[in-house]
Amino acid sequence: MKTITLGQLLEAVHGYLLGEYADLSAPVARVETDSRSIHPGALFIPLVGDRFDGHAYINSALEGGASGCLTAREWESCRSDKFYIKVEDTEQAMGDLASWYKRQFPIPFIGVTGSVGKTTAKDMLAAVLGVKYRVLKTEGNFNNSVGLPLTLLRLDDSAQAAVLEMGMDGLGQIDYLAGLVKPDLGVITNIGDAHIERLGSREGILKAKCELLPHIKENGLVVLNGDDPLLSALRGRTPVPALFCGQGEGCDYRAQVTGGDGFSHIHCRLTTPNMEREVKIPALGEHMIYPTLIAAAVGERFGLTPSQIEEGIGQFVPTRMRMNVLRRGNGITILDDTYNANPQSMRAAISVLADSQSRFKAAILGDMLELGPFAPALHAGVGEYLGTVGVDCLVAVGELSSSIVQGARDAGVPQVIHCKTREEAKEVLPQVVRPDSTILVKASRGMKLEELTARLLELTAEP
Repeated sequence: MKTITLGQLLEAVHGYLLGEYADLSAPVARVETDSRSIHPGALFIPLVGDRFDGHAYINSALEGGASGCLTAREWESCRSDKFYIKVEDTEQAMGDLASWYKRQFPIPFIGVTGSVGKTTAKDMLAAVLGVKYRVLKTEGNFNNSVGLPLTLLRLDDSAQAAVLEMGMDGLGQIDYLAGLVKPDLGVITNIGDAHIERLGSREGILKAKCELLPHIKENGLVVLNGDDPLLSALRGRTPVPALFCGQGEGCDYRAQVTGGDGFSHIHCRLTTPNMEREVKIPALGEHMIYPTLIAAAVGERFGLTPSQIEEGIGQFVPTRMRMNVLRRGNGITILDDTYNANPQSMRAAISVLADSQSRFKAAILGDMLELGPFAPALHAGVGEYLGTVGVDCLVAVGELSSSIVQGARDAGVPQVIHCKTREEAKEVLPQVVRPDSTILVKASRGMKLEELTARLLELTAEP
């Protein structure tokens, strides 16, 4: 963050000062929400949730070096050497500050949303654009009403472009986030079943994701998955021009997988309005063509050459726990995809497992959350898919995963084990660790199956 003044801060958050402090030229060079990691000169923003209230930590933040704070509470006694800014709502004020601050940077902003693959698309976009520009991108899961403003507040004069992921679990949330950013270019990766419990149908999910569209700047562009039936139906109906990416003949940007080594990369042929080229994607799975095509489309929009686009694709590194390929001894490969899961991403990950050249293929799968009444059928479908593609072993973890178990047994998966808890699963993992094997670990974030990945790493460690 570059330094702003207290006067500018007051303007941005629509607040007023409490107490005696009146130096409007005082500098603010950092924004922080955790009182335990305060840096000198920071603004402390006390956030409020169902189970916490950051206002309780204002004094400790100020004692720790913060120059001042926002507050939605009245304060009877204010320190004379610190500023207190009264606002209606601290989270809203942080969003207002981020929106104001973002407008100080005349650089392109790219907003990315979708049911599946938005993090991968964000990482691929940053890799490709990073060949030509210095890119700020969303880190980790900072894609919500707290994380996105904090990401925007990381901007400084070194940034030449920003790639921002936008997540949601209900209506109105993308509208809010996109309203903060007002992107020059938007991306919707696909429409899947994630959050269907709240939104009721894929059509409801489409409506929520399309809240991005009205906020794209008038001279902007949206990039859509042309193989997604709901997104492809938007052709000619978007408020800004649209480019479609996919395998279908009607797509502006097309790709076809042409090969790969089964454990580190795939090859595909990209066909765009400006090039036709074979590229190496340092990741597994046919689904990787979509973030690659999106990055190619955006790259061409921002003036990258075919060689630069190819170079950027080759520099792609997935976010931790997003289909990370962990090579071990005795021909064992662990596919750590534990960051999150929904029916579409489950099938994509299982396809990667099925395409491996290992003699033994095992899937350790946990519950997919937020599917509501659709959960049993959607879990069963995943189990059936395991049998269809020839997976040898399933270890299912969690209550909902009983439906995966039933589907897998009905589909003829040779070995099926159901564990109600992670601790139970840890006890059976030695059964799936064998030479020349590939083991997939995947579930919704709340299942914390990264603990099982850690256990597998222990079991496969070199003596």
